[in-house]
Amino acid sequence: QVQLVESGGGLVQPGGSLRLSCAASGLIFSNYVMSWYRQAPGKERELVADISSTARSINFADSVKGRFTIYRDNARNTVDLQMNFLKPEDTAVYYCNAKRGNSRYWGQGTQVTVSS
Repeated sequence: QVQLVESGGGLVQPGGSLRLSCAASGLIFSNYVMSWYRQAPGKERELVADISSTARSINFADSVKGRFTIYRDNARNTVDLQMNFLKPEDTAVYYCNAKRGNSRYWGQGTQVTVSS
């Protein structure tokens, strides 16, 4: 059974930082492209960042470029999202995603709220 468990969300002031972590189990982690998505109230889920299985390819949404970084540790089966210079518009539920071919798995999400 595949499980993706996110952690690290919370309330932070504008300009602050948070690090989200996703722990994966039940899959061969190093075979999967890992991604972080987010969904704000009333909006569609959007891709924030993804990282290839070997970490050679990394992509970011334009809205987070230069502020967010994505890391993966294939030995620990984790993928982290470091979020710096957070803005109120970054407020959303953040989801971890694992993808390989037609297989796709989601975590339960973690809330990030950026507010003063």
